[in-house]
Amino acid sequence: MPVIRTEFTIQAPQRICFDAARSIDLHMESTARTREKAIGGVTSGLIKLGESVTWEAVHFGIKQNLTAKITEMEEPRYFVDEMVTGAFKRFRHTHEFVVLGENSTKMLDIFDYSSPFGIVGKVFDWLVLEAYMTRFLRTRNEYIKEVAEAKAQELQHIAKKSQE
Repeated sequence: MPVIRTEFTIQAPQRICFDAARSIDLHMESTARTREKAIGGVTSGLIKLGESVTWEAVHFGIKQNLTAKITEMEEPRYFVDEMVTGAFKRFRHTHEFVVLGENSTKMLDIFDYSSPFGIVGKVFDWLVLEAYMTRFLRTRNEYIKEVAEAKAQELQHIAKKSQE
């Protein structure tokens, strides 16, 4: 059972980071390379506790569908999505946001999964999937960081203008 962990420091308030990570629209922008799109459940906006989304994407040249549900959420500190149906045997994806300062947040992303097909799945993980998923999640989280920091700068600029 591989566990992929990424950590980013984002120069933006916790709420902005939290909302960016649960935005369906931002998710689709960040995964354009795999043509990921929401086709069922919540298909735009911010996903909430108890809601699910079905994604259609192309991975390894194969069109796939995956449904994930938000099973835990404590706004704006963390949320967890878990696979309902899809290519994995199972996954639990934890997104945590720790305040470092007024405009600084540590984003922790923990993707804990199991592949199907027993020993064949474990070999596939070792040879290909773990590295692929690490790149996929890192790219997505770098995009979240970029968008959250731009949003924070925009809000700071607006606040500064209103004080003048």
